[in-house]
Amino acid sequence: MRALLRRGLLVPGFLFAVGAASFDPARLAMPPLSPRTLPPKGHVLFQDDFSSDSLSGWEADRAGVWTVRNGALRADLPDRRQERSFLFAGSDGWTNYAVDLDVCAMRGVDKGVAVRVADKKTGVGIDLRGPGYQDVIVNVREWSLGKARVVNANGAWHHIRVEVRDQSLRVWVNGTLLIDRPDAKRSPHAGRIALAAYTGGVGECTVFYDNVVVTELP
Repeated sequence: MRALLRRGLLVPGFLFAVGAASFDPARLAMPPLSPRTLPPKGHVLFQDDFSSDSLSGWEADRAGVWTVRNGALRADLPDRRQERSFLFAGSDGWTNYAVDLDVCAMRGVDKGVAVRVADKKTGVGIDLRGPGYQDVIVNVREWSLGKARVVNANGAWHHIRVEVRDQSLRVWVNGTLLIDRPDAKRSPHAGRIALAAYTGGVGECTVFYDNVVVTELP
């Protein structure tokens, strides 16, 4: 997956219902308990810890993918290559903000978030890739904004923080700053966030998200 929005929505890769697939215990497994989070700093624009089964405030691009299970958000896609789905939240008018979230993949490689998503078509895709890749990549359509190595095993929670301020972009994984672009000139100027599910070339994706917080950056 080269980016969250390339051919359809947000990037090449993320472009981020159990069907008739063969039985896989990992598909039904629950992740470890979600990490505890500190109270957010700054003005909160959006927050969800999925303590309610309702996905009020979110908008899915397809049915049957996104559900809440035991206090965490779960996305599960059919076992076919290049399947994808996005779950949107926020305002098209958001400009300078940070998004924090915890993510745990149970099956597959790709997981992550897109920021400054405009019209469900263009945004900055942050793709945390697991087994076989162990890296994080950032793209706007076919343009790469950065790539860094980071080990992120399946079956474990990982924390992603993304900051977009004017034309700058910074990405942390598990507390380490991995991508720092002061001149991400191809990135949109404003837009919502979107969580991603993507099967990619391996043809499978079961992923959990929790503790999503968006805060305004001055």
